[in-house]
Amino acid sequence: TPPMPPGYGQVPGQQPAPYAAPQGAPQGGAGVTAALQAFKETPTGQRWTQQNKKLIRVDLGIGGQPVLARQGSMVLYQGKVDFSYKGAGFMGRVVGNATGQEMQLMRCTGQGQVFLADNSTHLHPIELQGDAICVSAENVLAFDESLQYEVRRIEGHGIPGGALFTMQFQGTGTIVVKTHGTPVVLPVTPTTFADCNAVVAWSAASQVIVSSQVRMRRNAYPGDTGESVNLQFRGAPGNFIVVQPYEV
Repeated sequence: TPPMPPGYGQVPGQQPAPYAAPQGAPQGGAGVTAALQAFKETPTGQRWTQQNKKLIRVDLGIGGQPVLARQGSMVLYQGKVDFSYKGAGFMGRVVGNATGQEMQLMRCTGQGQVFLADNSTHLHPIELQGDAICVSAENVLAFDESLQYEVRRIEGHGIPGGALFTMQFQGTGTIVVKTHGTPVVLPVTPTTFADCNAVVAWSAASQVIVSSQVRMRRNAYPGDTGESVNLQFRGAPGNFIVVQPYEV
């Protein structure tokens, strides 16, 4: 076999590496640090910073405002952070529309950073500047305590758990919305219907009406009528809904 060209697979002046560097190795050398370089913490300077599609960091030291986050969503924190627990409003709790489980919020205060995630869902920070938005309670991950919020209950025959709980936010601050997959934002038309499990959020000025139509579900179970609960949205031009590619 012909001799290897000098310096192949090694730094000139050093002994040859015992194994060839794997293809696609990050630039800047080998080793643990180089291998993990692509996943380093994103430089911050803002209150909310997305680390990747499924992990977000909030810096409590910026603005000094507490954050309310879904209980169990904290994956890591740095600094002096205190956690306490509180219900989200409706009878001291928000009941998940699909699972029937209570939604408990934790209050994060102090000087430090908190990293939040939830079951590898996609996270989307939405900054409000005096405007308002409605979000399905199931899709709320965290929000600034400075925001005013009101828990609303949409009742309708056939809704899992008997009601759909939503939270209307208003004021100045950020909400982090979680979705299963990449969402899509659509304008509200005179005939806009969405599956109640797929709806993530909508403009606060939209009118919501519960509507039922019969169809076969993919995962029908014994006793299931196949009836799907849809929400109809009405509103003036400029109103929107956000849906996710997901169905319970």
